[in-house]
Amino acid sequence: MHAGEKRLVSFVSAPLVPDGTFIASSALSQGEPPVPTTFAWSAQTLRVGEVMRTWRSTTNDRGDTYLARHWYEVRLDDERIAVIYFDRHAKRGRARWWLYTIAAPSASAP
Repeated sequence: MHAGEKRLVSFVSAPLVPDGTFIASSALSQGEPPVPTTFAWSAQTLRVGEVMRTWRSTTNDRGDTYLARHWYEVRLDDERIAVIYFDRHAKRGRARWWLYTIAAPSASAP
């Protein structure tokens, strides 16, 4: 976000259904999952316009550290900002992509 920008952020934590098309990225060669261009969520279609930043989170199990999630902050085509993640440890048949938060388009500060 830029200085003077305010956004109302909503916590969602809901599964996303990717459409099967992906944003081209050099991160694939580093083992990161490709980011889908479009997701279905709660009777809405979310279209990714830009990946703004990425990061990873880990988990520890019996003294070993494992990569757990790939996180993405994305700007949607309607100017909302979403934080989504890919769950590397999702069980078979469970969602791997999740919508963590979504923020309304910015409103300028007074």
